[in-house]
Amino acid sequence: MFTAQGPTLTELAVQALSSTRRGYDLLAPAFDHTPFRTPDAILDPVREALETVGPFGAGLDICCGTGAGTALLRRVCTERVTGVDFSAGMLDVAARTSPAGPGPRVDWVQADARALPFRGAFDLAVSFGAFGHFLPAERPLLFAQAHAALRPGGCFAFPVVAPPGPDSWLYWALLGFDAAMRVRNALWRPRFVMYYRTFPLPGVLADLRAAGFSVELVPLAALGRRDDGAPRARLVIARRAGRPVPSGAS
Repeated sequence: MFTAQGPTLTELAVQALSSTRRGYDLLAPAFDHTPFRTPDAILDPVREALETVGPFGAGLDICCGTGAGTALLRRVCTERVTGVDFSAGMLDVAARTSPAGPGPRVDWVQADARALPFRGAFDLAVSFGAFGHFLPAERPLLFAQAHAALRPGGCFAFPVVAPPGPDSWLYWALLGFDAAMRVRNALWRPRFVMYYRTFPLPGVLADLRAAGFSVELVPLAALGRRDDGAPRARLVIARRAGRPVPSGAS
């Protein structure tokens, strides 16, 4: 499951017994060698979908980790890109490994996604693989912060994968993981918040609309379809109301 450069089971155990922030600080040097990094198989279809929606000026990667989504933003944004994460360790790796070359400049900001230090500053915000770190009750605040960070007409975009059915081994694996995490957090402090089954699409769409977004779902065709014909993954494009601000305008 992990490469030779990835964390050992002992290191993962230590991280899992830490707080969410401290756990990611510890995991950061090896994070890109684990399955937790968003793979190109997801990033590439998302980028292609966003290229049909843009162009975009300024981009924000919420919970950027080591910068996989930030690299995507450099390909669809023309003005500037900002990665924000609460883990100093993850930001340090992102800053050191961010590829050089043509494209907008990248800034790295340490902040909690529930208290973003931005207002009306971005045309596009994305997030990859981070929503399991927020409890369902925190979604309204998280989405309100994303909404506030966008300019009028700006988009908040993220992929969602269709959940596995109960006839799949993955269904039971994720159910077991979440159950174990709930027991861990009931018995141990500090908490490590990471759940796989707390982001159901109907509730997510309701919370996005309550935050002031209009929402569109775009199938990510490259990721295939389930046996029932439904897309395996969709891109959620949540748009803040208003006329988009021309690139370079304040």
